[in-house]
Amino acid sequence: MPKVKTKRCAAKRFSKTASGKIKRGSAFRRHILTKKTTKSMRQLRGQAYVHVSNQAQIERLIPYK
Repeated sequence: MPKVKTKRCAAKRFSKTASGKIKRGSAFRRHILTKKTTKSMRQLRGQAYVHVSNQAQIERLIPYK
């Protein structure tokens, strides 16, 4: 069986933790920031985790990460 190629776009956006969860960055941080409140911007700062229902899809894109 040949190796599976990693989707490079996914590899740059997601990373696996030691427990097997997949970490992702928050969306809505790039532009149109003036109308967003300070509180919402602060909450978008940190990392989040991929939902369990989407985890299998992402794992197929980054098989060796």
